[in-house]
Amino acid sequence: MRHPSRATALAGAATVLALALSACTGSAGSGDARGAGATQGRNPDPALVDSTSVPELGQCRNLRPEDVALPANATAAVDCTEEHTAQTYAVGTLPDKLHDAAYDSDELGAWAYKTCSKGLMAFLGADESSVMRTIVTWSWFRPSEAAWDEGARWYRCDVIGGGGEGVDYRPLPKTAEGLLMGLPPDEWMVCADGPAVAGSPKVPCSEEHTWRAVTTIKVGEPGDDYPGDRVVEVTSRDFCSDSVAAWLGYPLEYDFGFTWFKEAEWQVGNRRSVCWARTSS
Repeated sequence: MRHPSRATALAGAATVLALALSACTGSAGSGDARGAGATQGRNPDPALVDSTSVPELGQCRNLRPEDVALPANATAAVDCTEEHTAQTYAVGTLPDKLHDAAYDSDELGAWAYKTCSKGLMAFLGADESSVMRTIVTWSWFRPSEAAWDEGARWYRCDVIGGGGEGVDYRPLPKTAEGLLMGLPPDEWMVCADGPAVAGSPKVPCSEEHTWRAVTTIKVGEPGDDYPGDRVVEVTSRDFCSDSVAAWLGYPLEYDFGFTWFKEAEWQVGNRRSVCWARTSS
């Protein structure tokens, strides 16, 4: 039987540019490319600079945040047996409806979010809730502006070992395929170490922590209009209170947190908030 309990809620709103979505909106795919010039990442492979060919699936790279911040990337691949922070898990050609889209259009970014998010879940062997509670994130890249002007319309989705919830990039295993299948290891799940979720350093759950992201809740359906910040916040709070209580086994007293996302994230497809439990395990 469920007993009445006293819960203390600590909330935090997240923004798309903070990489608060573990499923990631892909800042590389949504940033303004103007002014990027010929820069296509560190240690570029000359054969990939301004390439019009669809990238190779499965390649590994050592990407850093400054690389991911760009819309195009030509960083040289490394052998996947060597240390790397990124692996390409989906490639292809943009659908015909986007061939005339602007290089940095919102429509293109929204399509990439849905495509790369769905592909990431399949690649990692996890559902949306699990992916949103991991430090693993993703980024997407398109052709350079020069290649785009020549008619190139490819995309590339890379899984990144870190970046989600602000965690530093970390080396991936030889392949990240199936990384989150079954009970995901704590080294890839996200926790927080501080008095509150908001503002506290985010760390892998294998490290010392005071909060763990334990569940997510849906705050809307795919076709719904954005209901407003206040509705999303209150809905997240109420659902997370119950969800965390259940996860903890309905204690008499407990602290919980929730991370909710605003209209920009809603417009690219996110319909979930993240629930956090105060726990050291």
